[in-house]
Amino acid sequence: MDSKYFISGKSTITVPSKRKIKLNDLTDQKCLYLQTKQLSGCSIEEERKKLPVFNCRDRILKELETNDTLLIMGETGSGKTTQIPQFLLYSAHARNGVIAVTQPRRVAAITIAKRVAQELSTTVGDIVGYTVRFEDMTSHKTRIRFLTDGVLLREAICDRLLRKYSIIMLDEAHERTVNTDVLLGIVKEAQHKRCIQKLPGLKLIITSATMDIDHFGKYLNVRGMYLEGRTHSVRVLNTKEHQADYMHAVLVTVFEVHRTTPINHDILIFLTGKEEIEVLAQQIRQLAKINSVGSSDVRVFTLYSQLAQGKQLECFLPVPLNTRKIVIATNIAETSITIPGIRCVIDCGFVKEKSYSPTSGLDILQTVRISKAQAWQRSGRAGRDAPGTCYRTYTKEEMLSFENSAEPEILRANLTSTTLQLLALGINIQDFNLLDSPNVKCISNAYTTLENLGAIKSAKLPNITSLGRLMSQFPLDPKYSKLLLSAPTFGCMEEMLSLVAVLSTENIYVNPPDKMELATLAHAKFKSKYGDHLTLLNIYKCFEKTEKTKLWCHDNFLNIRNLIYARNVRCQLLEISTKLGLSFNSCGENLDSVRKCLITGLFGNIAVLQKDGEYLTITGRHRAKIHPSSVLHGSYKPKCVIFAEMVLTGRNFLRQVVEINSEWVEDVVPFIKDLSYINIEK
Repeated sequence: MDSKYFISGKSTITVPSKRKIKLNDLTDQKCLYLQTKQLSGCSIEEERKKLPVFNCRDRILKELETNDTLLIMGETGSGKTTQIPQFLLYSAHARNGVIAVTQPRRVAAITIAKRVAQELSTTVGDIVGYTVRFEDMTSHKTRIRFLTDGVLLREAICDRLLRKYSIIMLDEAHERTVNTDVLLGIVKEAQHKRCIQKLPGLKLIITSATMDIDHFGKYLNVRGMYLEGRTHSVRVLNTKEHQADYMHAVLVTVFEVHRTTPINHDILIFLTGKEEIEVLAQQIRQLAKINSVGSSDVRVFTLYSQLAQGKQLECFLPVPLNTRKIVIATNIAETSITIPGIRCVIDCGFVKEKSYSPTSGLDILQTVRISKAQAWQRSGRAGRDAPGTCYRTYTKEEMLSFENSAEPEILRANLTSTTLQLLALGINIQDFNLLDSPNVKCISNAYTTLENLGAIKSAKLPNITSLGRLMSQFPLDPKYSKLLLSAPTFGCMEEMLSLVAVLSTENIYVNPPDKMELATLAHAKFKSKYGDHLTLLNIYKCFEKTEKTKLWCHDNFLNIRNLIYARNVRCQLLEISTKLGLSFNSCGENLDSVRKCLITGLFGNIAVLQKDGEYLTITGRHRAKIHPSSVLHGSYKPKCVIFAEMVLTGRNFLRQVVEINSEWVEDVVPFIKDLSYINIEK
């Protein structure tokens, strides 16, 4: 039964709980932020000159003349990402090679490249370009190249000295992705070898807003530079008491803010994932209609990676007068984008994080506490345009218990792909000088997996095989590379190219909260009785046969952007496969060949049905259920399945599931022992 929650005794809203929240004004604090909107009435050149980094131009260039490596900690909004590459271009540092600027996320590489091209009055692909996985917008004229760290790492496989570059700038280093950490070691080694071989030197610039500058400085043997940025004050409010239900805390805070702040102060809410975001968006819309919380309306927008591009862009558009914009987002809004008008941030204090369990050997997606650095990064979203306020649904004491920074990905990730890439470079990850050394068990598991995939001869003596070198040519996880290399043997190369392409993109389904039944009916037309992988294959085949793709995707509640991306990925994979001399064939209607081929790469993700209706994974022996989003969720339970990932929420769920015959396993991957040790009658 709904209860009443009173805010300051002045207004009443209906919420589904009796818990109360007390906000405590702790202090006015300065937060980091990135000021990206163009100043009113200013030209681009005038705007650039107002950036703090502009006054440090001469100092940065002078330091770079005398040092091969620069470590720059610059507050968000200082202009380091967009301006430093231009300083280097104008000072002729691109004379002996290209200036590379890496980003952890593809969306950042693309948007920043477009911004810098605009400032230089050129088009993307000319002087300024970008390269991300499966998309290259560069030419022989390109002198400033924005790219993801993964792309640059793949280039190092062909050229460990990275000869085409004169300067490499690793941006957003605080995110500590596996690729960034490995690149640090690769570039450091390339600098040394270029010097010994008397080749043109390679300069390295590492930039970030919140990195551990002492840790980086010790590793690189350099001193750090601090670049003061342009900031607005952010008032920080914490709850006085622990909130067991942060969703409820966020909901109540939204209406407190709506009642007490000016209508032009838009709100940004951080939650962990799509499901939470859609639930809260629906609750806010309903409560805004039910309760008299003010004369002004609210417009609620959602933002997460699986959302269609058109829907993602809606949150950047202006709303009508006397209307407050409320944006509910995942951590995608922490650093990569700027939403104009945001003056209030509500932070739930959690994030969904994928980690690898060396004990179970599985990738697990779970909700965890953010770090202090992430908390300040989120707070800073309220101070990008003007002074703002951050409302935290956790206490000051709870924040003190947070880790200072997020655990580096290399310490919690599955290292199979990274290990193969390093082996292709002739590097044993155990001997490589990394910023932080990964878990020994994780390395051991990576070698074992690569041995089972046929990429190395032995886990004890990890020498890469000819098959492993072929696998390293694909910009894919090794298990998906193995699927493509195995497909010709099973007679399903055409189908596997399509399936791997779709699996490489984000969610292709669109499920509007107000049209869930219609979307479910539309998706049911493509359903395969064998599971999600073949359902995705059915969708892609129909998409390729359709002429009016936009209308077809709209009618079938499918994401056209992601399907077009999958088509482009398939073209790239086809090109690589052709260069490698792979034969092309099709299994037609005999889709058993596809399911058998899946075992060659995903043998570690097999689960067997138990008597109680749950599944037991053969790797790690975890008990789990099929995720509700799967087409196999329901009364029919296959005896044996392959899954893409295991999600840990309140319990374990298997996502992207397909039925296989347990008798196939011993034939396809004989090194996997007989499944009889798992008692199906248990």
